[in-house]
Amino acid sequence: MTGKAPLVVVGDALLDRDLTGHADRLAPDAPVPVVADCAERVRPGGAALAAYLAARDGRDVTLVTGLDDGPAGRELRRLLDPWLTVVPLPMSGEVSQKTRVLAQDRPVVRLDHGSGHAREATDEARRALACASAVLVSDYGRGAADTLRAELRRRPPEVWDPHPRGGPPVPGTRLVTPARTEAHGFAAALTEDQDHGGEARAPGGDAPGSELRTVAREAGALVRHWRVAAVTVTLGARGALLSYGEHPLLVPVTAAHHGDPCGAGDRFAAAAAGLLADGALVGEAVEGAVTAATAFVGAGGAGGLLGTEHTAGAVHVGDDPADLIARVRATGGTVVAAGGCFDLLHAGHVGLLQAARRIGDCLVVCVNSDPSVRRRKGEGRPVNPLADRVRVLRALACVDAVAVFDEDTPERLLAELRPDVWVKGGDYAGAELPEAALLEEWGGQAVLLPYLNGRSSTALMARAAEGAR
Repeated sequence: MTGKAPLVVVGDALLDRDLTGHADRLAPDAPVPVVADCAERVRPGGAALAAYLAARDGRDVTLVTGLDDGPAGRELRRLLDPWLTVVPLPMSGEVSQKTRVLAQDRPVVRLDHGSGHAREATDEARRALACASAVLVSDYGRGAADTLRAELRRRPPEVWDPHPRGGPPVPGTRLVTPARTEAHGFAAALTEDQDHGGEARAPGGDAPGSELRTVAREAGALVRHWRVAAVTVTLGARGALLSYGEHPLLVPVTAAHHGDPCGAGDRFAAAAAGLLADGALVGEAVEGAVTAATAFVGAGGAGGLLGTEHTAGAVHVGDDPADLIARVRATGGTVVAAGGCFDLLHAGHVGLLQAARRIGDCLVVCVNSDPSVRRRKGEGRPVNPLADRVRVLRALACVDAVAVFDEDTPERLLAELRPDVWVKGGDYAGAELPEAALLEEWGGQAVLLPYLNGRSSTALMARAAEGAR
């Protein structure tokens, strides 16, 4: 939640609207469903959704996009202003709007309105790019990326999320993230270029059942043609295929969800860009983006963003802690938190966390950063670095989210999360709980849970050292 690198998003903002109702009959004048009792929900779309999701990750985000002063533009500003900084580009026409009509949460029809285009770059937009430590281009083919293409060539983005109506990514981009159908269309265009004397030809004509081979060959062709570092093709429920030109890596999904996939590509691009901005390798960023997009779909996709409902127990590993807590609280659920170093995870830890999860509707684990563990435990600790400790904790079915703190104690983090219950192991019995008074400030409660005797990371290390002699 802290120490995340800032991100500049360049692209085309849309305003998305869902009209959700129920349909139990057909219209008398045509064989179409009658959708009744519609509730309306608006949200950021396109590049605005990617920027909004990156900001919801706890990141400082600047969005450079075409924006007018019409009703849709004003509504977008209202939705985005609490979360990020908007640098508007002059537009011709109005901000584009997409309206989905859903019955029983399934799309019936989509209505598109507005064809606004960004006209030109501004000095403010150029300064934002010149100062950017990381850039995501979310190109929906409405001109924002094209107006700044010269600047983007000088400072290639970390991630370019392309659209068939947009231009190609600039050479040197670290990661391009087309969906399966988009990658196929781009590769087919290369084939047409070759047929007319172009440079590249994307292979095709593979037999049925060899889709992954086709995807890999198309992705490799795009890497070479675009002169980018890597292309990852998102494959929906199958995960994503990452190519650096050859020998692709298939990253499977972490869980199977059948929710609304609307916005999953934006979630993927925003997560990948954020991880690259924080120093992750491309492969690590793609793995993290697959996990984030999978959880996003499972939580209801873009349609579940604003005012989402929460069902007790239906939370998803890897959720942003603040977002998770807001969803649980929205339906009166109980938020439980527990903390520790979790350097060598053992049966005592697992038993404590399982018991803590049974107390409420979600469990957030607060884990010490590496410097914090070193100050508490001494040199040589932690044995396992933070990334490994977080990954192991997230793999536990009883853990819904993990938050990291750099201080010696978690008071600051607890003040941000404000859990209803704070859990400590029974080895604290008889000692004062320093967090108890803090929990009382918002009506929370610190409790002790029984702890398995004789289990500790220090004891494990001592036995391991004894066995090595």
